[in-house]
Amino acid sequence: MSKEKRTDLMSAGKEEAIRRIMGFRLLDDEFMKAVFDGNRKAASLVLRIILGKPGLVVETVKAQAAVTNFSGRSISVDILATENGNVYNIEIQRADAGAVPRRARYHGSALDASMLDKGAHFNELPETFVIFITERDFFGRGLPAYHFDRFSTEIDMALGDGLHIIYVNGQYRGDDDMGRLMHDFSCTSAADMTYNELAERVRYFKETEEGLESMSRTVEEYGEECRARGREEGADRLGRLMSILFEQNRMEDAKKASSDSIYREKLFKEFSIA
Repeated sequence: MSKEKRTDLMSAGKEEAIRRIMGFRLLDDEFMKAVFDGNRKAASLVLRIILGKPGLVVETVKAQAAVTNFSGRSISVDILATENGNVYNIEIQRADAGAVPRRARYHGSALDASMLDKGAHFNELPETFVIFITERDFFGRGLPAYHFDRFSTEIDMALGDGLHIIYVNGQYRGDDDMGRLMHDFSCTSAADMTYNELAERVRYFKETEEGLESMSRTVEEYGEECRARGREEGADRLGRLMSILFEQNRMEDAKKASSDSIYREKLFKEFSIA
């Protein structure tokens, strides 16, 4: 391939990356992670509004933090912040399938497992907040947020175990701080945003050469990560299909599925392999 052709392709790829960056909102998790990573001002603002605690000041904030549970399985959380001994996990969930309550429960469990040192007393577990910001109103009741704590079904008493799960309605547009915050999360331009704590970093990634270059690399890395994950998931699906076909001695089907993608998809449906 000629040098000129390579340059054309690189330019086209960069233009596509910049086009994507210009369309990013804080509701797009790859952009949200870039804006919030190490950004104590932005994280403090968001938590103050969601929790109704005007004096809250975040001490640490990290994007794409790895959290490991007792079994050694690791999950990557969007945002992990700490403040006064409390732990906050903020997740962006654009699809309802990613916001199921059992996922919130799993995040809380994983955080607990990672926070308690061996031999430490259970009372040393921190107050933990798992916050899902969903693009749609997940529960469909029109509220700005839904707070969940464990309560007894027999007596009007909270369990007080320190785990708090909060769903924030990304569609909410009330004339209040939460409405303005969710408006900002849906903006593609810093100029349209209400809170400077958010607009400042958005402006950097969209309007400065350094920020655009950094975000372009992130887009490229994220794309490669998605492609790798897709290849891995595809190989896993094919492996499960072949295992079933071999067990059922369907050798002709296995042979055909290995080269015929349409037939392969038909078999995926037959065996409910998602």
